[in-house]
Amino acid sequence: MPYPHPVLLLCAALLMPACTAPRGGELRNTLISVSDNVRVDHWRTDQQRSGVGGAPWSVTKRTLHGGRQEGVDLIEVDNGVLRFTVIPTRGMSIGQVVAGDVRLGWDSPVREVVHPRHVDLQDHGGLGWLTGFNEWLTRCGVAFAGHPGEDNERLLTLHGRIGNIPASEVEVVIDTAPPHRIRVRGRVDEQMFKFADFELWTEVSTVPGSDALRIEDRLVNRSSYKREYQVIYHTNFGPPLLEAGARFVAPADMIAPFDAYAAKDLDSWRGYLGPTRDYGEQVYCVTPQDDGSGRTLVMLRNAAADRGVAIRYRTDTLPKFTLWKNTDTAEEGYVTGLEPGTGFPYNRSVERTAGRVPTLEPGAEVTFALDYRVLRDAATVEATRVEIEKIQGYRGTKVSRTPPRN
Repeated sequence: MPYPHPVLLLCAALLMPACTAPRGGELRNTLISVSDNVRVDHWRTDQQRSGVGGAPWSVTKRTLHGGRQEGVDLIEVDNGVLRFTVIPTRGMSIGQVVAGDVRLGWDSPVREVVHPRHVDLQDHGGLGWLTGFNEWLTRCGVAFAGHPGEDNERLLTLHGRIGNIPASEVEVVIDTAPPHRIRVRGRVDEQMFKFADFELWTEVSTVPGSDALRIEDRLVNRSSYKREYQVIYHTNFGPPLLEAGARFVAPADMIAPFDAYAAKDLDSWRGYLGPTRDYGEQVYCVTPQDDGSGRTLVMLRNAAADRGVAIRYRTDTLPKFTLWKNTDTAEEGYVTGLEPGTGFPYNRSVERTAGRVPTLEPGAEVTFALDYRVLRDAATVEATRVEIEKIQGYRGTKVSRTPPRN
């Protein structure tokens, strides 16, 4: 990451409301920097302060106080149509997304934005990750992801560490040229002596006036040795999109239940119930079709098919997809997860045996790109369905009633 402009450091020290360093067609604002010992508690820029035209927009940085959220950094982006919150303290996760009457997110029993210092990943036999789980999008990984359990006589905890590691470098970048893309960038380091030295550069961006956001991540292996890695983009949805009669739409090459409990409802895997007491959770393992250029498209839409969300991403780096259905009561967490990933959420020992754990050579890197669009009317939902159907084409979906554990 480039060193911040000296004027920027002075403004940060004085807690000025906005301070911008122009560089080659971009306005850069460093908000957190371990290398320069910088952390700005409160900051804001917008269309007027920055002088960058286009539709009205704003970006605000603030710090939360009280309870388990004490000291958590939030960056709130409003592009005039779409609002979302990036959480640098929690691995650059995204709290929720709102566009008009459509919310992407859910109501977790965990109601605070929990600082990682209060999350014991080894609690409950490796399920402690759930102590802070309430985001719309959280990354799972990167040294390992999936269910807790032993791998090579070592306990791996649920969904890895990256979502509970604060970002070391964070900046907001505004493109000065149209369409004036707003970018929130961060670097999250997963490092452990003898075991891991991963550098994850994340970028969450949007264009003023649009109903979409983009995630572009770059994972680098800084170790001298080849390392295994796993990544799952755990995006979670409750009402208003999730409801009785809601439907998941995807061009599936293969579908299989995660376990015997999911197998009993395999024939209705695309549909959803309303809040159901003692439902538990059902998980389905999907291998998606692509459009011939390595890209695929999936959708969650409501029962009336007039609201939804579309996810477009590359299958060369994220070849598997997990559909998590947790239609329990509203109080317990009525939620579904749409999860592109490098593999399925079994323990790494299982995924390795099945050949679904990729590796990175020393100094090598891999990139992930996902585009999310809020579908706010029946026409966009239908257009998305037609595009997914075109990707599927005449290729059928292979159904396995046996979990893909090996």
